[in-house]
Amino acid sequence: MPNGILIIDKPADWTSMDVCAKVRGIFHEKRVGHGGTLDPMATGVLPVFVGQATRGVEFAENGQKEYVAGLRLGQVTDTQDVTGTTLETHPVTADRGAVEAALSRFLGEQDQIPPMYSAIKIGGQKLYELARKGQEVARKPRRITIHALELLEQVSETDYLLRCRCSKGTYIRTLCHDIGQLLGCGGTLYALRRTMAAGFTEAQAVTLEQVQAQGTSLLLPTDSLFRDFPALTLPAGTAEKRVRCGNPITLPGTPDGTYRVYSQEGQFLCLSRASGGTLTSIKNFFGA
Repeated sequence: MPNGILIIDKPADWTSMDVCAKVRGIFHEKRVGHGGTLDPMATGVLPVFVGQATRGVEFAENGQKEYVAGLRLGQVTDTQDVTGTTLETHPVTADRGAVEAALSRFLGEQDQIPPMYSAIKIGGQKLYELARKGQEVARKPRRITIHALELLEQVSETDYLLRCRCSKGTYIRTLCHDIGQLLGCGGTLYALRRTMAAGFTEAQAVTLEQVQAQGTSLLLPTDSLFRDFPALTLPAGTAEKRVRCGNPITLPGTPDGTYRVYSQEGQFLCLSRASGGTLTSIKNFFGA
């Protein structure tokens, strides 16, 4: 059975779940999930997990992400991007210097109010379902972090390309909306490409057409998700059996930290935490 990670270059007008459905059909494998939703208009890096590797989805979702975003000043829409209905237009007096100064105000940890057009549920209903009925409800702000935000290019008097590296849960279209509000002319997102997610970059991304043609040869090993953690090979004897049974094992002298754990034969078994000489599994990937 196929196991591993595909780094898909998501095409525009596909949902992230559309991509997963396509991969299920290609591999004839029900266990397929993705590591962080991209809106249909967006393109770029979408980690897709197949088979046993789906156990790693939660780790991908929680990682930092990087985007190249198109900010259009002077326009406000109901969806905070150009796929929505225009609510307001304003003249744009801000120049490149004003935009750069505004970007600096959004660096660091902050609260962000999620948009109405989102899949967040309130009272059992998705916000976008309420928004489509013309309803707007109060949303709790989310704590996010913008790690880096820079102006790449001024495309026109109103359009700018930005690079943003941010935490889980950040809405780039809301960021564009908020930048526009700060500048006093409104703003919306006109293009979005994700260039990094879970440490995987667009240089590693493949198209769905390539997956259709080349199949499982494009799967990255599951442990590539955890490449930043050191590897630890279990000692010979009963250690592997105990790990496979879900039991902690004693490894005196092992520095505290998180490890990729392997069998004597080199099979990736689990992500584990060492503390005080005891190794405890965080997540098992037997057979992945």
